[in-house]
Amino acid sequence: MSTPLKNVYSFQFFDQLADVLQTVLPSFYKEEFFSRIFSEEWEKKELKERMRHTAQVLHHFLPPAFPEGAQVIQHIIRRLQEEQFPVQHVEFMFLPDYVELYGLEEVETSLRAMETTTQFISCEFAIRPFLLRYPAKVMAQMQVWSLHEHHAVRRFASEGCRPRLPWAMALPFLKRDPSPILPILENLKADTFEFVRRSVANNLNDISKDHPALVLQLLSQWKGQSLQTDWVVKHGCRTLLKQGHPEALRHFGYDGDTHLRLQDFQVLTPEVALGKDLQFSFVLKNTSELPQKVRLEYGVYFQKANKTLSRKVFKISERVYAPVEETSITRRQSFKLITTRKYYPGPHRVSLIVNGQEKEIANFTLLP
Repeated sequence: MSTPLKNVYSFQFFDQLADVLQTVLPSFYKEEFFSRIFSEEWEKKELKERMRHTAQVLHHFLPPAFPEGAQVIQHIIRRLQEEQFPVQHVEFMFLPDYVELYGLEEVETSLRAMETTTQFISCEFAIRPFLLRYPAKVMAQMQVWSLHEHHAVRRFASEGCRPRLPWAMALPFLKRDPSPILPILENLKADTFEFVRRSVANNLNDISKDHPALVLQLLSQWKGQSLQTDWVVKHGCRTLLKQGHPEALRHFGYDGDTHLRLQDFQVLTPEVALGKDLQFSFVLKNTSELPQKVRLEYGVYFQKANKTLSRKVFKISERVYAPVEETSITRRQSFKLITTRKYYPGPHRVSLIVNGQEKEIANFTLLP
């Protein structure tokens, strides 16, 4: 069984952190730090609760005024870098969380602090309350950051304003009107760092869930500018493609299934035990005398708590099938226990999807 992510906040981590804090904070006492960190409620706290608790304990040892505290945070980061602590590790999220917790009334100081902090650990979550409180000011600053010399700051400019950033505070004003995001994405769409371009694609994918026409318009403008931008556009349209959006499919050459034939679709495991795999097989044939571009997917209709079914789409392949080519395919879908999905026993379905069109559906049962 995998170790819970919250355990990154281990005794060893805090012991090493305390050694660094002692060199920066004259009034720091390691014994008191450990006493406050490992409170009676510590074991019950999950990852984000431990992160927030660590920021609050750190605040106890910092100057009470936020501008002075923010300066000390920068000293701490420099010492961590000198000690070669790993950059962008999740356990350091308590540093931007300190800015979020105590800097909301000091927007100028907080924005300067995040610009430097995000080069060590991303501030994509911490920026969200500032976007809600000062939307125009912060979006203007993020556009400036999109031209920053450091790739982590450029990536922060895109990632921080994603309308649907997972596990983050919602930004309803950018869901309604994503236009302030577009100049940022324009600046970053061909960035030299894949880390940055991936964020642009994820931002586009977020926008596509509320404004598909806008993303398709950008697709037509950006497509063909470079290999890097083509990848951004394709990855940014992944939800539209999974939804079988006709215009998105046409843009990428998946414009029909007339000459594609599915045969011998079989569920090899009609009953699946929890923790085991669903297995199914089928044959796909291109009946045309011409090559055919094929996007092949399957959908699993998972049972929900209320006994209804909800489909999730998984990609099998995207490639060109030669004239009259026939291919046999077998696939597995794991039903191992994971933290991001709860399984409910009972009737399920699996379907085959060719160029966005659902063609075959079969039943199977997930056992208790």
